[in-house]
Amino acid sequence: MIERESTLATCQNCKSKWTWKQVFKKSFTLDTGMYCSYCGRKQYVTSHSRKRSMLITMAVITFVFIMNILFGPSTFYLILLLLSIPLIMLLYPYWIELSNKEEHLF
Repeated sequence: MIERESTLATCQNCKSKWTWKQVFKKSFTLDTGMYCSYCGRKQYVTSHSRKRSMLITMAVITFVFIMNILFGPSTFYLILLLLSIPLIMLLYPYWIELSNKEEHLF
């Protein structure tokens, strides 16, 4: 069985591991690239990481909406949705991988 260690983003140029705070802060910029705090080179989130983040977010939202359709509007599902958004944001820095080149999403 392959054991996968949950790590934060690693600069592909200098191989430095970014801290959770660095990744979280840099993920809210409008620029597609993020500059490494250690070597200063621009890094990009891989298309695989962006797709995975998008799928997880959409899966949670879809689940909540389907439960509302099947069982009627509920405060429980609204609270579930509102709690899942910060949870996804907190886990996001563990999901991303970096690349030296900008990749297209599709």
